[in-house]
Amino acid sequence: MARSLRRRLLAGVMLPLLGAVAVDGWISWRDAQATAGLMQDRLLLGAARIVAEQLHWQDGALPSQVPPAALELFEAGEADRVYYRVSTAAGHIVTGYAELVPPAVPLQPELPHFFSAAVRGQPVRAVAYLQPVPGERGVEPVTVAIAQTMNGHAAQVRSLWARSMGQQALLLALVAALVLLGLRRVLRPLLALRDAVLSREAGSLQPLAVPAMPHELQPLVAAINDYARRLDQYAGAQRSFLQNAAHQLRTPLTVLTTQVNYALRADGAQRQESLEAIRGTVAHSGRLVNQMLMLSAAEAQAEAGEVDAATAATDLVPVLQQVLEQLAGQAGARQIDLGFEQEPPGPAWVAAPPLALREIATNLVDNALRYTPPGGIVTARVEVAAGEVLLRVEDNGPGIPPEERERVFQRFYRLRDADSAGSGLGLPIVREFATRIGATVSLQDGPGGRGLAVVVRLPAAH
Repeated sequence: MARSLRRRLLAGVMLPLLGAVAVDGWISWRDAQATAGLMQDRLLLGAARIVAEQLHWQDGALPSQVPPAALELFEAGEADRVYYRVSTAAGHIVTGYAELVPPAVPLQPELPHFFSAAVRGQPVRAVAYLQPVPGERGVEPVTVAIAQTMNGHAAQVRSLWARSMGQQALLLALVAALVLLGLRRVLRPLLALRDAVLSREAGSLQPLAVPAMPHELQPLVAAINDYARRLDQYAGAQRSFLQNAAHQLRTPLTVLTTQVNYALRADGAQRQESLEAIRGTVAHSGRLVNQMLMLSAAEAQAEAGEVDAATAATDLVPVLQQVLEQLAGQAGARQIDLGFEQEPPGPAWVAAPPLALREIATNLVDNALRYTPPGGIVTARVEVAAGEVLLRVEDNGPGIPPEERERVFQRFYRLRDADSAGSGLGLPIVREFATRIGATVSLQDGPGGRGLAVVVRLPAAH
């Protein structure tokens, strides 16, 4: 499923911010707990000091009433219980709740000790405060303990945290809006590039010219223009191929029409001769069509990547011998000595599929037989070397001048049209299949500097 680039960019910006907000939310929660705890502790300490300041001995006893001002400090919206206890150094409870037990730690005068406990099954926060009280028997310490349940504390934590997170959410929404506005502005050149591509006429392969293009999009424009250039070259090659193919097919069709008309008017031996000529023309045309189809199939397979030469392993020797057997009749008809040599003897494993090797060998031997004059010699040789296998097809024909050896790999190019029935596709087919399997093709002088030797260097199979 296609995803929006704008959403991906927004997610790329907002997800780290959301992570930061989550961390900040956890920190804010801890801070809210600390703030609420500090406020509760101060209220507890204030209440304990109010109670402690009102303590005095009178007639050998302490007052049993807690000042109302001490409890009024805890008035809040949440229903919290407040517990208190005033006890002497001997542990005698003057007033308050016996369930509120001060911690068993030594207390210092006028130094508060805060602690957490449970009273009547509810968690509380408490403070113990030691107050020296002068009396008739001297100064006697009195312990004042004040405790409060945690409902108000929890509500205050939630309130502080919600306020902080509300500010964070508002800030996050503002950032998201600003990022969307920024993305809309940033993506405007990309939309302009899209409009420039959509506004082009069908079939136009002219380079894109988009003014004021950002540096980040210039490689994309360059890639599109390079692809258009290569596509134009490919289309031009296809047009050239079709034009050449039409020209090559028109010639035998014209000749065939002439031969048929002549055969219709001829009698006896002349008609037989015309029919023989028609058969040769049809055979030549059929071979031309087959070669064009083979070349087109090779190119299509190469573009689709359907051939994996690295995983193929074929013995070249039986493939070549089969090709020589098939073309032996053609060699015998022209009285050409068609031979086979191998060095060293044994299999020659090649990293290539059999079809590619068969087409290479067939076209090389067929070309040699067509261009070698009657009574000549054509030899196919297999040589195994380190990491490669050499296929050499040699003849003692007219050869190809060095300055023409690269041009013969062009489609339909022939040196001497009148000297043979070749189509000009043999060597292009050989190079196309060789390129597909990672091989190279080179043209050299034949034995003794006469004729032609075509050398194909094939990758050996491991």
